Amino acid sequence: MRIGLILPTMGRHASAEEVDAAAATAARLGWSSVWVTDHMLVPPGDEATTYGSILEALTTLAWIAGRYPSLRLGTSVVVPAMRDAPQLAKELATIDVLSGGRLTVGVGVGDRGDATEWDNLGKHDRMASRGAYLDETIALWRHLWSGNSEPFEGRFHRLESFIFDPLPVQGARLPIWTGGRSDAAVNRAAMLCDGYHASQTGPQDLRERWPIIVSRARTAGRPRPALSVRSRVRFDLPAGPVYSLHGSPRAMIDELLAFDELGVDELVVVFESSAAGASSDEAMQRFQAQVVEPYRAALRERDDAVRETFSM
Repeated sequence: MRIGLILPTMGRHASAEEVDAAAATAARLGWSSVWVTDHMLVPPGDEATTYGSILEALTTLAWIAGRYPSLRLGTSVVVPAMRDAPQLAKELATIDVLSGGRLTVGVGVGDRGDATEWDNLGKHDRMASRGAYLDETIALWRHLWSGNSEPFEGRFHRLESFIFDPLPVQGARLPIWTGGRSDAAVNRAAMLCDGYHASQTGPQDLRERWPIIVSRARTAGRPRPALSVRSRVRFDLPAGPVYSLHGSPRAMIDELLAFDELGVDELVVVFESSAAGASSDEAMQRFQAQVVEPYRAALRERDDAVRETFSM
């Protein structure tokens, strides 16, 4: 199971130095990827505590791409209905080209609980149809990224007489991952996307949902999607209102082993701290030493035991 990092782009402490230091540590520790969260104009209130001050997602990825060539890059997640699908197609293709084919695009439908951000972005009319907009966006991106110059006719987009170039290094198979718990989200992961990117989801919930996704993909003749989990890490903090890795290092190791048994390909972590402005570098090194390395040691012991059993 690979380890990825949500870059510290959120909060008033976010800066070029902080983001760069986190990416540098991820590269040095041998982690596989760095990811960005996307919000633009959240209203004052609870959501603004986390997302009110945030670096723009795609700009940050483009900046990091040129600095750390060993790291894959990802969005966790971008909401196409809050932006515009053709422009996103160009921006994402550009990042993939400039990074040499290292991009994974996590997409979502967005939250309809508070319409203010949709209103602020001039996209209120898309709220009710944001799922359909996302499905069409995926089809549109595949169309453009494949180099197909035939017209595209959809509910929200009509493209005629266009040139889209350069194509992503990964072409039409540039990985698109999605999350969500609804039946529509599960179906989207199985039928349209290359991976399932679960958030706020522990092994128990995943144990129920993941086999459904795999079964639907198999029935449709599609390959097994990649499986990733985005999880908060709460050192020295109690369990929060949503799933997190918390408690003792042993408890966290057990959770990683449970994710591994389920076939999770990549765990993407975001660190929460009880200290304001605390450096993510220290938390990352602690997680590596106290959780990741013992987890990998436990896997090696398990594999050695299996080999010994079959050699007897």
